[in-house]
Amino acid sequence: MKKLLSYIAAAVWVLSASAESFDERIGAAMNSSDNFGLYDTYHSAPKDSINPFLEVFSRCLIGNRFNRPDISIPAFDELLKTQSENLDLNLLLQSSVMYSMDLSRTGRNEEAHEVLSSVLTAAYQAVDSASLRPYADMAARYKALTRYSPYCVSINGEKGVIPFEIVAAGKPESGQCMMRITEAAINGNPAKITFDTGAGVNVITDSLATAYGLELLDANAEATGVKASAGRYAIAKELRLGNITVNDVPFYVIDIRSHNEEADKYIGVLEFIVGSELMLQLKDVTLDFSAKEILIPRIASAPSDVRPNMCFSSGMNLLTTAEINRQPLLIKLDSGDASYGMLNKAFFERNKEYLTENCRSDTIRQGGVGGVWSVLCYKLPDAALTLGGNSVTIPTIEVQTEHDGDYYMNDNNLGLRGMMLYRKVRFNLVDMLLSTEI
Repeated sequence: MKKLLSYIAAAVWVLSASAESFDERIGAAMNSSDNFGLYDTYHSAPKDSINPFLEVFSRCLIGNRFNRPDISIPAFDELLKTQSENLDLNLLLQSSVMYSMDLSRTGRNEEAHEVLSSVLTAAYQAVDSASLRPYADMAARYKALTRYSPYCVSINGEKGVIPFEIVAAGKPESGQCMMRITEAAINGNPAKITFDTGAGVNVITDSLATAYGLELLDANAEATGVKASAGRYAIAKELRLGNITVNDVPFYVIDIRSHNEEADKYIGVLEFIVGSELMLQLKDVTLDFSAKEILIPRIASAPSDVRPNMCFSSGMNLLTTAEINRQPLLIKLDSGDASYGMLNKAFFERNKEYLTENCRSDTIRQGGVGGVWSVLCYKLPDAALTLGGNSVTIPTIEVQTEHDGDYYMNDNNLGLRGMMLYRKVRFNLVDMLLSTEI
């Protein structure tokens, strides 16, 4: 979508001065992936003052990025029926991916497969099949899911309660840690499962998928870390977490090794992960670090008109508004990051003079799927974090300056140790609101 603004400009004919202003602001927000800017501009603008294409596409993006499929699904349907002449092949593909994703989230996998497959049929006439393989794999996953009823959730009690423990990860002196669910089973077999709010999909290794009897599907899956790791798509017929049972749970079956001897000593905590895809289906998830429990209401509240403070990034990671040292930013809450977290290169550039003159530098090496990466960082001490309405002090957080190789972090990241500075962190994924207690 990087060329969307110039394309949109060509599609706009004669507009009044005020309408042009709204169109420019909406187009700029789309091009910069400024989801909150798009949300605020769209909701403040008279709808008849927005170019018709931008109006419907705004609803598509707002619904997709803020987990409102009730908004995005009819908007995407309208987009494809009434605005197809304004969609080049790239925008058509991206719109179809988002449309099918939202259909699948609501259990409409057959429709998701049909939408994506029909667009691919047209795309194969203009683009080589190799470049379309990720889209074909996605369509195949939706097709495979039509035999199941993914994410059927039942709670045995007045509310869902999932006990967890904090376990060490990495070198003992690092203080790094992860969340491990203590009462879990897959297909009736006790399991050790890591709860990773930063993982967009559920992940299991090939050996564990075989041991726990997952059903391999006729679809490929690929997870991206330091490098891409190809694998298979599979279903767990039953996943039990505390007093919650979830049936037909999709998993990516992949090789999570970094292939670095030192890093792979600590990779065991990542062999079996449930992530934000499951959280979306649970709808309202509170991490109670004081009681070491994940709490889920039996019945989630209906959507309201409150302004959200969480959204999905273009990479479909959950981001929330926050402040570090009174500087507004978006940050990913990532319990799969065993540290306090890391701020991105954009934060470094804004604070370069202070960081280089007052903070200690260090080269950080981390392992992930497919390899290890290193980056020069500055360690920012006693950073004031405001998140979900409350403020804490992070003892130290790394600020990334550059990267070595092809892998680096685009998002600001708050790791598990940073999240644990709060007593509770609540993800209300119905209204896309994050709140905290201290």
